[in-house]
Amino acid sequence: MRTVEQLENKLAEPSEGLIRDLAKVNGDIVLLGVGGKMGPSLAKLAMNAIREGGLNKRVIGVSRFSNAEARQELEDAGIETISCELLDDDALRALPNAENVIYMAGNKFGTTGREHFTWAMNAYLPGRVAEKYKESRIVVFSSGNVYPFLPVSGGGAHEGISPAPLGEYAQSCLGRERIFEYHSHKNGTPMVMYRLNYAIDLRYGVLLELAKAVTEGRSIDLSMGFANVIWQGDANSMALRCLTECTSPPSIMNITGPETMSIRWAANEFAKRIGKEALFTGSESDNALLNNASKSHKQFGYPTVSLLEMIDWTAEWVLQGGSTWNKPTHFQERKGNF
Repeated sequence: MRTVEQLENKLAEPSEGLIRDLAKVNGDIVLLGVGGKMGPSLAKLAMNAIREGGLNKRVIGVSRFSNAEARQELEDAGIETISCELLDDDALRALPNAENVIYMAGNKFGTTGREHFTWAMNAYLPGRVAEKYKESRIVVFSSGNVYPFLPVSGGGAHEGISPAPLGEYAQSCLGRERIFEYHSHKNGTPMVMYRLNYAIDLRYGVLLELAKAVTEGRSIDLSMGFANVIWQGDANSMALRCLTECTSPPSIMNITGPETMSIRWAANEFAKRIGKEALFTGSESDNALLNNASKSHKQFGYPTVSLLEMIDWTAEWVLQGGSTWNKPTHFQERKGNF
């Protein structure tokens, strides 16, 4: 992939499984928080699946839409858009009802110093949304950060591992889940808690950060020596397919790739492709924040894009000077401070 257009088209390429699963769920799809990193490509993916499947559904994207160009791009793709401050109760209540909701709104970076806002977005707002959409299916975007650090040899946290979030961001993510869970019990609303670890888009993500560090001759901190990654197109497809898995009480679905990826190994793979030495500082800890997504792989199949493909594409993107977003993952963080 050499252009943003090619990248966007790849991210929005629906699988037969996605088309088949969207045909199983009645009604339109509302995407709350569509203006984030994953939202636009998820909306376009949903729209393409609906068109290719000949399905009768609307896709409605809701965001503050501070970027008018991004909003126009969605509308050009056939997605209806609504500008809304979700923390405004009147504005939230005025949103259209829909049988299917993907909840992507939230706050992570900038939590330190603005903890009150992170908790409002991640734990207060979910209660308001759950009441508004109590008759809907809701896929709740969450994070693998709710799990404890586990030994790197153990295969990662599966859905049965008890949460033990570190730091206020991760705690507020668990708060989001618990508030939605309360309303699911109260109203019988079917839900999935979608716990994601590190989606990869060539313009941001763990792999881009490693490739840029190698290219620029910067040392890579190995204290968080392992991570999980998944192609964003696969992560978005699984989010939409989770609409078929919604239950009350809510079910939990870990979403990531099948590998426990060594940061050292990945950096050295980039070094081979980029033609520069990978530099490191520190050494690997014996535990890390890792996610075991075997359940989602059983349900939806393995991701369609492999780890080495993602590394190849990212290296090519960096070497040709492809556009990037200034949205670091902070995957190295071990104290929960975002």
